[in-house]
Amino acid sequence: MYDYKAPVKDIQFLLASIQQQTALLTHPQLAEMATDYQDAVLEEAGRFAGGVLAPLNQPGDVQGCRWQDGQVTTPDGWKDAYQQFCEYGWMGLGMSADFGGQNLPKFIAQSVNEMWLSANIAFVMFHALNQGCSDILHHFGTDEQKARYLESIASGQVTVAMALTEPNAGSDLANTTTKAFPQGDGTYLIKGQKIFITYGEHDMSENILHLVLARTPDAPAGSRGISMFAVPKYRINPDGSTGEANDVVCSGIEHKVGLHGSPTCSMSYGDNDACVGELIGEENKGLMAMFVLMNEARLSTGMQGVAFAELSYQNAVQYALERTQGAHYRDGGRVQIAAHPDVQRMLLSIKSQAMGMRAMGLLIAALIDIADYTEDASERKQALNRVALLTPIFKAYATEQGNLTIGTCIQVFGGMGFVEETGVAQFMRDARITTIYEGTTGIQARDLVFRKILGDKGEAATALLNDIRTDIDTLAAANRVELGQLADALSKAVDAVGSSIQQILAADDPDQIRLHAGSVPLLDALGTLLTGWQLAVSAGYAQRQIEAGLDPEYHQNQIALAEFFRVHKLPQIFACLASVEQAEQGLKDYRFDA
Repeated sequence: MYDYKAPVKDIQFLLASIQQQTALLTHPQLAEMATDYQDAVLEEAGRFAGGVLAPLNQPGDVQGCRWQDGQVTTPDGWKDAYQQFCEYGWMGLGMSADFGGQNLPKFIAQSVNEMWLSANIAFVMFHALNQGCSDILHHFGTDEQKARYLESIASGQVTVAMALTEPNAGSDLANTTTKAFPQGDGTYLIKGQKIFITYGEHDMSENILHLVLARTPDAPAGSRGISMFAVPKYRINPDGSTGEANDVVCSGIEHKVGLHGSPTCSMSYGDNDACVGELIGEENKGLMAMFVLMNEARLSTGMQGVAFAELSYQNAVQYALERTQGAHYRDGGRVQIAAHPDVQRMLLSIKSQAMGMRAMGLLIAALIDIADYTEDASERKQALNRVALLTPIFKAYATEQGNLTIGTCIQVFGGMGFVEETGVAQFMRDARITTIYEGTTGIQARDLVFRKILGDKGEAATALLNDIRTDIDTLAAANRVELGQLADALSKAVDAVGSSIQQILAADDPDQIRLHAGSVPLLDALGTLLTGWQLAVSAGYAQRQIEAGLDPEYHQNQIALAEFFRVHKLPQIFACLASVEQAEQGLKDYRFDA
């Protein structure tokens, strides 16, 4: 079950809060888009999510994709939904208008993306790949490459596959062995195998463009020798039409725990020495280009965690309001389980995470927009530094919490959650991969500690904590007890996190075992802090709406969510930081081969 109306209202509320928080609307183009497009796009995208995508979700899971002789058939209804998706212009939502896109800002595009992901994540996984490839070509493509690919990507004539992983080179791309042999005419012959390639083969679009990481014969070893190549399934003729097959073959699809409607493919390139690709950007600088797509994918994956939290809450609260069981603790009468305080605790646990993580994702999107639209170089740098810091936290924390909210949803259902008929077991199966692909939680945590904190000597992290303190001061000045309590709790949490970061910066740990072992607990602490921060900021905004006489019941609920998070979630920060402080204990002495 997915009802888009509730998240549309929540998204509109959070966007209003974030637009004030970031001064997003001081940029005229962004203000115009928020005024003219935001609500209409959200409503129409919600209708498409609820009316077209959601009904295909469970049938697609049951039927799954089928592979035969190198061809992949998607579940019934997928092709028709894809055609509608393209005809309505959803594929090009955030892409350049110069090449057929709608050029809408990220704060709108990510809001829409969340609803699609809630409705049918397996179907819509191609979208972030198309958006990311569009960004890569804008940054690194030649004019000829932009003309060749961008319009067909925006229209959906072409989908994109990100071909990184190999059987012996998972997350460690330095071990990539796929080869690219220059032909002297600007093209390369590609030869190698890739695995776990999302939508690497399917029957929905006319062509599929594979972005393949490979090495030229004289490339240096390690990650410094990786280049990126555009490798279409079918070659593209000079007039732009689809040509002959390009020796790109799907050798099989994975039999997965979940996401059965999304084909995850093993791909072979150049088995017949006839796979032609063209270089994107410069030789040996493929990772620089790929990180553009990977950052788009990390933001989208974080939104998948939000989407699962929203989906979990909708299903859990509906069941809790319908299911009668047990005696009420006050009068002993039989009640709906939503009347039991522990069930209420579980429901608010899910809802507060959904709202706080959603705000975090939309904040990142808004900062990307500011960086794209500002003419102030200092503002652009500040926004991009904040995005770089927040992205690994959001990707890892939101997906981990998304999985936990699903577990809580199943707990609310009780035994009925453990059978396939209710549908919530599918959430658990589909969500499990989100903490793994686009960089595992551990990889995101190491990126956070070593690149984003140690890399700039804590400058970006300190700036973030100072901005949180500014918002705390605003909350403390509000004339409401709950907001003062939020401010006090957040202040203590910020000080504790800041102290832990300073200890990391000052640490004398030659082998860095504590930093490696403590990186995930630190990320958890920061994720919890950021979620609480955004809930508190939105609570302050809600209080101003109440004072203005606007929808007091809804806005009071937002304050209650922040209050719940303060009591039930913020204290976990201190436990995480205690783990960070002594993270190496046990690891040094335990023998795994004993």
